[in-house]
Amino acid sequence: MKLHIDPERCQGHGRCYDLAPELFGEDDEGYGTVLGDGLVAPGQERAARLAVSNCPEHAIDTGEGS
Repeated sequence: MKLHIDPERCQGHGRCYDLAPELFGEDDEGYGTVLGDGLVAPGQERAARLAVSNCPEHAIDTGEGS
């Protein structure tokens, strides 16, 4: 699984980095960013899916066709 945030859709609610701070951060304006290369390490899939399902704009993609 590889995470990506669509910057056109992200509105800066911050749910991704609140729910999965090991996977997401925020930029200087409070918009979500994917940390590192976006690859989700084993054991972090649940946190990634929780963040994806809680994004109000559906701005996070997992590369899984969801």
